[in-house]
Amino acid sequence: MSEQKRQPVSIESGSGLGFGVGLRTPHFPHLMQNEHWSVDWFEIISENFIDNYGFARHVLEKVRAQKPIVMHGVSMNIGSSDPLNQVYLEKLKQLAHEIEPQWISDHLCWTGVMGVNSHDLLPMPFTEESLGHVAARVQCVQDYLQRPLVLENPSTYLEFQQNTFTEWDFLSELVKQTGCGLLLDVNNVYVSSHNHGYDPETFIRNLPHDHIVQMHLAGPTLMGDCLIDTHDQPVPEKVWALYQLAQSLAGGQVSTLLEWDANIPEFPELVAELNKARDVLNGNLPASKKVFNAVDDRVLSTPLPR
Repeated sequence: MSEQKRQPVSIESGSGLGFGVGLRTPHFPHLMQNEHWSVDWFEIISENFIDNYGFARHVLEKVRAQKPIVMHGVSMNIGSSDPLNQVYLEKLKQLAHEIEPQWISDHLCWTGVMGVNSHDLLPMPFTEESLGHVAARVQCVQDYLQRPLVLENPSTYLEFQQNTFTEWDFLSELVKQTGCGLLLDVNNVYVSSHNHGYDPETFIRNLPHDHIVQMHLAGPTLMGDCLIDTHDQPVPEKVWALYQLAQSLAGGQVSTLLEWDANIPEFPELVAELNKARDVLNGNLPASKKVFNAVDDRVLSTPLPR
C-alpha cells in the first residue's frame, strides 16, 4: 500500500506512536474532506476490514498513506476450547499484508464455542490449566502471523470461583511464557476493579511494564451497581488518574488510543477528548469531578442467538 514499507514495532521498543483514535464510519466524511486530522495514528477493528474492498477500504487507504495503523481484533477467540479458526487467521494475515499495521492485537478472552460467535468478550478462568492452554495458542498464532501478538485485558462482570491467579499475575505469566505484548485498557481495569472489588492500582503496578505496547482509554457507564464498558462518553477522572500512573510506570511514551463506539461525537470533539491524554502526561488531570452518567435501560450487549 505505501511506497515505503513500514516495519512492525517490536514489543520491547516501547512503541511510542503517540495519540490515536479508532477509525469509525461516522468520521469518514471528515477524514476524506480534510487533510490534517490532529492525531498521530489510527486503530481499526480488524473484522470490519477483512474481505472489505468497498468505500471503507478506500478511506483506510487514504488514512494509511498518512498515518500508522494498528489492527485490533475482537474474534480471535484465543481463550476458547474450540480449535483456532484457521480461515480467520488466514484472512487476518492477508489484511496485515495489505495494510502493514504496526502491530496486531486482540483480547485475552473467549468469544464463542462450538463454532458459535457470541460477539462478546467472555472472561477466562485464571488457572494453571487455562494458562497452559492459552499460552500454547498464543504461540501458534505468533508463529503463523510471524510477529508478536498483543493482548488486551477485557472488562469483566463475573469471575470464576476456580481462579488460582489474579488477572495481573495471569497476564504477567502469559507474557513470560510467550513474549506477547500487552494492550493495557485502563478503563477496563477501572471497570473490572469496580465490579470485582479489587484495587485498580494493584493491577497496574503488578504488570510487566516493559511489555505494555499500547493503552486504551474510554468512558464506561454505571448500570445499577455494575460498571459497563460502553465507550459512549468522556473518560472519567478516575481513569485519567490510573492512566497517569500506568504511563509513569511504563516510561511515559506508550501509544495511547481513545475508544468511542456509541454516541460517537464529531471528529473535532473526539480529538479534544484525546488531547486530555496529552495534558495528563504533562501533569494536568482533568478538573471535572463527573465520573460517569446513569443511563436508561437500553441493551448494551449482543445476546447469544437461541
